Amino acid sequence: MYMPPQFNVTDRAIAARLMRDHPFASLISNDDQGLPYVTHLPLVLEERGPDDFVLWGHCAKPNAQWRYLQARPRALVSFLGPHAYLSPSVYPDLARVPTWNYLAVHCTVEARLVEGADEKDALLKRLIGQHEPAYAQQWRDLGQDFQHKMLNGIVGFELTVTALQCKVKLNQHRKESHAATYEVYRNGTPDERALADWMRTLGITGEA
Repeated sequence: MYMPPQFNVTDRAIAARLMRDHPFASLISNDDQGLPYVTHLPLVLEERGPDDFVLWGHCAKPNAQWRYLQARPRALVSFLGPHAYLSPSVYPDLARVPTWNYLAVHCTVEARLVEGADEKDALLKRLIGQHEPAYAQQWRDLGQDFQHKMLNGIVGFELTVTALQCKVKLNQHRKESHAATYEVYRNGTPDERALADWMRTLGITGEA
């Protein structure tokens, strides 16, 4: 993605937090005509080391995404965090224009299909553990026949992250706007308040 140096964040802990807080991602591969094919889906991040990230997910078997990953394992995953409009009124001078602030992570990945029943079951339990641990007992109580039917309807994938970009666009290069931007965002919409939380985390609120 377009990455001005002032918005480029190389701290993988920030990228990991963003991916965990906003796990609903876009998985983008190439179809047989060479066009982008996009599936919107939740992904679970596994950190095997400081620079060793793996994403886990699955799609319905009728979704052609897994076939494209099988044929061309290199793909892109995009995570979009909170985002919001920013008025030029936050600047002390008038020679300014509106902008849009946001956080995003792009991961280049190498895909491996997860097709065995036991491995798919472990993948689903990983997803359950992140999103609704209490559902684990209900899943077990559904019985093996129902579980196998559900597992047969999906294809899982392990996505090894081979490259990562993390973009944090919060007007951090415009110090004169920090205090006013933070004030606008912390009293705004849920996305704006989330951006204010990130500004506070990164120390760009304009406060001494």
